[in-house]
Amino acid sequence: MPELPDVELYNEALRSRFQGQRLEGIKLLSPFVLRSIQPPISEAVGKTILDFERLGKRIVWVLEQDLFLVFHLMISGRFHLRKPEAKPRAKLDLAVFRIGDQQLALTEASSKKRASLHLIRGRSALQALDPGGLEVLGCDLAEFGQRLKGQNRTLKRRLTDPRVFSGIGNAYSDEILHAAQLSPFKKTQDLSDAEVERLWRISQELLKRWIETLRAELKGKFPEKVTAFRNDFAVHGRFGQVCPVCGKAVQRIVLAENESNYCAQCQTGGKMLSDRALARLLQSDWPKTIEEWEALQPNRTGPE
Repeated sequence: MPELPDVELYNEALRSRFQGQRLEGIKLLSPFVLRSIQPPISEAVGKTILDFERLGKRIVWVLEQDLFLVFHLMISGRFHLRKPEAKPRAKLDLAVFRIGDQQLALTEASSKKRASLHLIRGRSALQALDPGGLEVLGCDLAEFGQRLKGQNRTLKRRLTDPRVFSGIGNAYSDEILHAAQLSPFKKTQDLSDAEVERLWRISQELLKRWIETLRAELKGKFPEKVTAFRNDFAVHGRFGQVCPVCGKAVQRIVLAENESNYCAQCQTGGKMLSDRALARLLQSDWPKTIEEWEALQPNRTGPE
């Protein structure tokens, strides 16, 4: 799912190309993508696009006459810049937007069709879609700590809750927690003041750094290949690969459709974590330490 750095780069790319231009046409290709009824989507056609904003992980097109097109890309939704004469792609395209003499497609590479579009009238109605998460890049330590410890949950859950923090999801929470050397399943109220401060500082530094990294990679091009899995991530999506800090293998916990990646050496004091289903299945066979896990891997006769 595109998270804060990805959404910021989408908005920069959209703003540089479409700000001040007229939305000439909208073609909906999926019956599931439009989630609002009033005002009708036809009211957006012919309006000038004034700006692009971020609302958590949502992308907001600010139109004249107090109208807002709100996109939630979910896991597989993406924007793609197309040539004006390009034909829609039936299996992937959810909607096509004609802006000036250009075409922008909203796609989703999944059969579940979770990406959504709303047309909203009025700033107050737009704010009703905001889950209320704190903007990490604009908060101070006291605000961050208050939100973090508002409930005694795991760090992973608090960082990715859109009602708590804005724009952080599965990928960047893994990266933040690895950089902060904190377990994803440590309870928030067990954190020391020093750990809270470290997490606040690293959250801001890492998100800013990734915005700059993505911007430098694009070099003004449209972000056509937005992904949550990058070779230059430290742990996210890198199960079994080498941690760039300690050289041990990256581990993972899978809960429903979410996967948490972590380094046992750097984040949990060498302790292996397991979800409830895995613990019940393997019971005493589940390795308790990184050394036990390494001993079970192919081509190994024992711990290093």
